[in-house]
Amino acid sequence: MSKSKEKVIIVGGGIAGLSAGIYALKAGFDAEIFEKNAVPGGECMGWNRNGYHIDNCIHWLTGTDPGNALWDVWKTVGAIDENTEYADTDRFYTSSVNGHEVTLWNDLDRTGKELTEESPEDAEEIRKFIQYVRYAESCVIPALKPMDMMGIKDYLEMGKSMANMPKVIKEYGNINCRELGMRFKSPVLRKMMTDYLPEDYTAYSLLVSYATMTSGNGKIPLKGSLAMSLRMADRFRQMGGVLHTGVSVGEIVIEKKRAKGIRLEDGSLVTADHVISAVDTDFLFGRLIDRKYMPRDLEKAYADRKAYPVITGFQTAYAISADFPVKDTVFFDCEPLQVGKKTYSRISVKNYSYDTSFAPAGRTVLQANLCQSDEDYDYWESLDREEYKAAKQKLAEEITRRIITQFPELKDDITLLDCWTPLTYNRYCNAYHGSYMGFVTTVGNRQMRFKGIVKGVSDLYIAGQWIMNPGGLPVAVVSGKFAIQRILKKQHRSIEV
Repeated sequence: MSKSKEKVIIVGGGIAGLSAGIYALKAGFDAEIFEKNAVPGGECMGWNRNGYHIDNCIHWLTGTDPGNALWDVWKTVGAIDENTEYADTDRFYTSSVNGHEVTLWNDLDRTGKELTEESPEDAEEIRKFIQYVRYAESCVIPALKPMDMMGIKDYLEMGKSMANMPKVIKEYGNINCRELGMRFKSPVLRKMMTDYLPEDYTAYSLLVSYATMTSGNGKIPLKGSLAMSLRMADRFRQMGGVLHTGVSVGEIVIEKKRAKGIRLEDGSLVTADHVISAVDTDFLFGRLIDRKYMPRDLEKAYADRKAYPVITGFQTAYAISADFPVKDTVFFDCEPLQVGKKTYSRISVKNYSYDTSFAPAGRTVLQANLCQSDEDYDYWESLDREEYKAAKQKLAEEITRRIITQFPELKDDITLLDCWTPLTYNRYCNAYHGSYMGFVTTVGNRQMRFKGIVKGVSDLYIAGQWIMNPGGLPVAVVSGKFAIQRILKKQHRSIEV
């Protein structure tokens, strides 16, 4: 009689959980995923309103260049392949100040020319910025194996492929985006350097993000985030995996220092040989297992909200005419807007006209984002139900008014489809303080990275964006693979999967 397969249970059906499930099946395990929501995907999500589709995640997908290991992971999990169609976009974003407008184009030469024409006095700083973005194009997310499993040969190969990144870190790793902006004399260039990422982000984070676009390794798959998540879920099922949706996990059961399985909210026990947590680590430690198991560095990061802030946002989505001339994302000044204790004088809008599947013919979706952080989450959480609903509606109206002020042609052609707050991310995905990325990388503080294991508990592994900065989709997808490789290594099997 043949020996039965070992069983892997994954808590959470987001990108990390789906990846872990697919790689578990590839490695010869049985795999079951338990997802509390009706639809898998986690924060890689979209939804429909009044005949329009609101996409909530992919502004660009790192790893779309077939020449790197991350692309192989995305292909393995069914997210993209050689036939994937991408949005026809030519820019990262545009910044506007007092009638002056500049764009970070995917074509670096075009960007350099435009910025220099706007501000000849900043020519040398612009030249350096462009050169270092070219250097940053060599930056890749480790995707073959976890860094702690790498040998000397692996590090040498990674160092060779990323030979120019130390230059970027040296020049832009000790300043934040605000300080980068101050290197420029032009007001619009100063704003450009602080528009896309929070001002406290290390400056090199902006260069790496932009370089992903200029290198061709950061494209936008058509049909959006939800469609990509569903492709992965289909791959998992087709390989023989079992995906439970609408099923909440109450705890991970630990007996004799070993993860035995999970207990569902209805009280039933599901046993397994291995358990992978693919949920927010703040939810894992304290809700699914005792907080005492949290790694010390992670505990310190959660405790120090100034050194390790998170990024979230208040967002609105609108139906508008497809003829609206603004392409992709633009940031602009607006009448001061009070939200809780903070005042905003700058917002952004993103036009999704590049994907005609999101709206009826002749129409498109426009989304606005008010970048928020921990203290904003505290504000929203402090409101009771009626206060929350009223504040949300009022803020949406105020943002709409400011959009119309900036773009008067929308006065009779803008309809609010939906609005959501940091609490929405927390409610839907148990996201810490509504964060849709990992901890912000700030100057002078260690980047967050920890092994996806729980010290003192065997057969319990962690996947998800929180295990490594900067978080996001690429970290999530490789972390699922890494979790399976940790199981294989413990069993003295090949980790090539």
